[in-house]
Order: sequence, then structure tokens, then C-alpha cells
Amino acid sequence: MTSYLTGLIGSGIGPSLSPALHEREADRHGVRLVYRTLDIDVLGIAPEDVGELLRAARRLGFDGLNITHPCKQLVIEHLDELAPEAAGLGAVNTVVFSGGRAIGHNTDVTGFAQSFARGLRDVPTEHVVQLGAGGAGAAVAHALLTLGVDRLTLLDTDPARADRLAGALTERFGPGRASGAAVADAPGHLADADGLVHATPTGMAAHPGMPLPAELLRPAMWVAEVVYRPLETELLRQAAALGCRTLDGGGMAVFQAADAFRLFTGLEPHTEHMLTDLARLAATPV
Repeated sequence: MTSYLTGLIGSGIGPSLSPALHEREADRHGVRLVYRTLDIDVLGIAPEDVGELLRAARRLGFDGLNITHPCKQLVIEHLDELAPEAAGLGAVNTVVFSGGRAIGHNTDVTGFAQSFARGLRDVPTEHVVQLGAGGAGAAVAHALLTLGVDRLTLLDTDPARADRLAGALTERFGPGRASGAAVADAPGHLADADGLVHATPTGMAAHPGMPLPAELLRPAMWVAEVVYRPLETELLRQAAALGCRTLDGGGMAVFQAADAFRLFTGLEPHTEHMLTDLARLAATPV
């Protein structure tokens, strides 16, 4: 039987559903896939030392790795090659070991785009506010502008990071499409926003809570989340209670995983089955 050894590098990833998603999909194809979590917190490794894990995985015969917070940008310097989408984003969420080389990819852009088109296809997108300009945020921002958002405001606890991402987006999509600001400026920007996209780890099982005050939400807004464990974060719960249309992070998790599975194995994933898997798995207690 054909077999694959893969895994996930990140912080606080114990509750991740990636192992089950990949292994169940492999079972449907009649191949053996082992997916291991390499939690830098558990291993006592600093994010900046992600290269050590990468080299160890390569020596141990891994076929590929997924990369998540906080290593999506830090891992780049340790790779031999970047696929165009990863190079354009400056962030990697999938590494494939092939022919003795480590090649970085990013499946977050297509993952979010497919999820958004599936769950919020008819919402207004004249002005959208995104909270978070890190690795996942860069991918989501590219996806939003590709999907036709007219104006995107990026908020981050590090305003300089938001400005850098806005500059990169402006180069690709044109003047006036993106701007950066500090999280402290959220009230003014959200006052006229059609929607809010949350792209930070806040709300994850390991990082519970709200990323911003609930009072800033309005019933007319839609709210999209990248966190998927739990599927209903505190942000989505508060938004739904107000009457906002919401999109959980499950769709992005599945579609990016499906694209990564294709890169790891060369097999075509069954996304509808994977969506069903995700819904069932996410319903179990963290």
C-alpha cells in the first residue's frame, strides 16, 4: 500500500483537526497517510527555530508538512524554493519535500476564497475590515481583493505590519484597494464597514476570548472567521446573536487542507466528504 508521512508545525495545535481530515481522506483513496502534530510549545522550541524541525522532518522521511501560527513567515528562510503564490504572499502554510528540496506553497488563499464564495456569495463588499495582518491575514486579504472587495482596511496590533501588507496589496491590486491601521482605530473603521473578517488566533481553544469589543458589531454587518476549533467562536456567537450573517472557519480549513492533500499525494480530494468530516469532528469537545 502506498504510504505518506506528513504533519503540522505550529503553536497550540493540540486540538487541530488536520490529522483526522487528512487521514480520513487518505482512507477513502485506499492509501496510508500518517499525520503528526509538531507543537512547538510542547517541544519547547521557539518559533524562530522552526528550521530545526523542518530539517529533522526531512531527515526522518516526511513527505510534507503544514505550517501554521506563528511560523508561516518564519519558515520561508529555511526552504529551497517557493511556489508563486507563496512568494507573492510572503507566507507558507504547506511544505512539500520533493527531490531533496523543500518547496513552500500557500493553500490559504484558495481555501478562504472557496469558503467565502460558498457561504457569503451575495454579501456587500464595498468596504471590508480585516483584523490581523500576519501569515493567515495576508492570504485572506489577497483572497478578499481577488473576490472583488472594493476597499479593505487592515487592522493589526502592529500597525507597521498592517501598513506593509497594505503596501504589498496596493502593488498587486492597485491604489485605494487596501490600507493599514492600528487595532485602536477599529471603532471608526467598523462604523461604515459592510463586513468584518477575523484573521488572528484569538478564539482558538488555546487562545479563547474576543478579538475586539462586541459593541463594535452591528446587525447589518457580516462576520467571517478563520478560526475553526471551535467552529462557533465567541466572536461568531456574539455576531449571530445580533443578527449578523456569519461564516465560520470550517470551510477554509477544509478547502486549504484539500489543496494541501493534493500537493502531498497527487490525489484529487473529495471536498464534500471532507466538509462532512469537519462538521462531525468539530462537534466533539475540544
